[in-house]
Amino acid sequence: MKLIIVESPTKARTIKKFVNQKEFDVASCYGHIRDLPKSKFGIDVENNFEPKYVIPIKARKVIKELKTKMQKADEVILATDEDREGESISWHLKEVLELKNYKRITFHEITKEAILQALENPREILLNLVEAQKARRVLDRIVGYKLSPFLWEKVARKLSAGRVQSVALRLIVEREKEIKDFKPQEYWTIDAQFQKLIESEKENKNIITATLFKIKGEQIDKFFVKNQKEAERIKNSAENKSYKIAKVDVKRVKRYPLPPFITSTLQQTAAQKLNYPAKLTMSIAQKLYEMGFITYHRTDSLNLSSQAIYSARNFIKENIGEKYIPEKPFIFKSKSKTAQEAHEAIRPTYIQNTPGKVQNKLDTKSFKLYKLIWERFLACQMKEAEIEQTILEIESDDKEFSFKGSGQTIIFDGFMKIYPIETKENLLPKLQKEEELKIIKIDSKQHFTQPPPRYTEASLIKELEKNEIGRPSTYATIVSIIQERGYVTKENNKFFKPTELGIAVNTILVENFSKIVDVKFTADMENNLDEIANGQKKYIEVIKPFYEYLEKELQEKYKKVKKVNLTQKTDIKCPLCKSDIVIRIGKFGKFYACSNFPNCKFTKDIEKIEVKCTKCGIGKIVKRINKKRKNIFYGCSNYPKCDFIVNEKPTGEKCEKCGSLMVEAKNGKIKCSNKDCESNKSKQLNT
Repeated sequence: MKLIIVESPTKARTIKKFVNQKEFDVASCYGHIRDLPKSKFGIDVENNFEPKYVIPIKARKVIKELKTKMQKADEVILATDEDREGESISWHLKEVLELKNYKRITFHEITKEAILQALENPREILLNLVEAQKARRVLDRIVGYKLSPFLWEKVARKLSAGRVQSVALRLIVEREKEIKDFKPQEYWTIDAQFQKLIESEKENKNIITATLFKIKGEQIDKFFVKNQKEAERIKNSAENKSYKIAKVDVKRVKRYPLPPFITSTLQQTAAQKLNYPAKLTMSIAQKLYEMGFITYHRTDSLNLSSQAIYSARNFIKENIGEKYIPEKPFIFKSKSKTAQEAHEAIRPTYIQNTPGKVQNKLDTKSFKLYKLIWERFLACQMKEAEIEQTILEIESDDKEFSFKGSGQTIIFDGFMKIYPIETKENLLPKLQKEEELKIIKIDSKQHFTQPPPRYTEASLIKELEKNEIGRPSTYATIVSIIQERGYVTKENNKFFKPTELGIAVNTILVENFSKIVDVKFTADMENNLDEIANGQKKYIEVIKPFYEYLEKELQEKYKKVKKVNLTQKTDIKCPLCKSDIVIRIGKFGKFYACSNFPNCKFTKDIEKIEVKCTKCGIGKIVKRINKKRKNIFYGCSNYPKCDFIVNEKPTGEKCEKCGSLMVEAKNGKIKCSNKDCESNKSKQLNT
């Protein structure tokens, strides 16, 4: 009997289906069986920074069970994941179980073919990958255990700093400052509607919309028309002229399919299309992988196996049509220098497992993510779409004003048949150069430049990836931790906004440890970890200089930096102990607290919303916190009798048209909380 050890029970159950159960037993170690201690630094600085690993209580029972199974086994096979984390788990298993006669196997997908092939091709544990994982863990521990106490002393208790998370926080805080400092600029556009000079009423329904882009032959920029007075002058002059077609440019363009998913793009797309947080996406992907539905989900490689490409092309031919198969398969290459091209992109293990076939085996959320992965993979091997684009230049007879219009028609949908991409068709009538047009209407529209948008999970992960901060296995953790620590909240359950606490923490870190929270420095450290994994650097070469630098900085800063006072005095007395009430900053902003803490634990929300619930008319609207999602919402105090909630902050006023609550939208504007209210629809039309 041979014993195969994997990380999870789900993975174990899937593998059991593919092996001879008389010859193999499959067991789970339930993840890491050793780690750094929770309550101690756990690193032997004097002994080359060696970690002092401990076995968590929950893992002791698992180890005991594995040792019992080992007594019946002739051989132990370690089959943990193929990344650094998986390699490290295998190494810890070898050490704790004192394995001498063992084999290490890896596979990119949990299918019968992959498992049997892996069993035929065992290898040794790759110690460079183990060292790289150890280095990441130790670096994070050094920052957490050395920098966090500094924040406790200089800012507030229970704060924490993270090596990569602090950089992510900095990005969010700096974006918020950009938004705050942004000064909008006014500009105007002039749009006109034209028609052909023809008799047919049917054809006269073809409206040609075009935008002013030249005056007296000179191309104008975005800010050429600066105010309403200038816009009206141009509009009045332009509407009294005769027009003709100056140029017709018709061309066919090809739109190529997007590459298959890697970890970062899966997280970004799932956030955009399914509104899934990165942590949820990775949790579902883990389950899909362990159930054998998709290939390994932690990857930065766009590579696809020749067998996968062949299967996709064959499926397209038989189920969609031969005209959708490109002459040659599409081969995608990763832009990242650190991508592991030997690995594969995320794809379904069997293309024949269509979403319809697996739907009854998956819960709703898992099904939606699988469908997204399946469609993206199949589409990446389908023929490109063809679009006919027409660009018109419409000129006044005296050549003072030139307008530009465009239209497009999808000639062949190609990959978009499976993976639709928003492409609006805009049909134009057949037009010829010098053909005269009749001007129907001309409008001027006021615009203001907009500040950069706040980060969403998708855009933050994209920014981290662009700057080479973090790796596929860490993005979800980074995004999750900054929320759990109360440094950022999600506005409208989507946009990251730093809390006052997050801003305070970022300020003290940037002012005193700028190198630690520097984007380039953090990216260089990630590259150092990659070099350890590739055998180009040693563990001690990376850890020792970093530790010595941080220790030196801390010694200086403890002396120089004064404590940041985040509390404000008030004239209010505590209703419980009569001590002074102060205003403190917590995870979700300011709140009242007793100055006699911890002897008195009185706290109260500082925010008042003096408005009755519009649903039950009894309760008042109060601010609530979703502890699971780490976001703020507003609900009725009469809950659970009344379940009224609204995501945006109520202003205390009611809508004049429908009586619903007025709320503050993400852009700072006031709107009705009722999405179907006519007041919101009219505002959209005006915009």
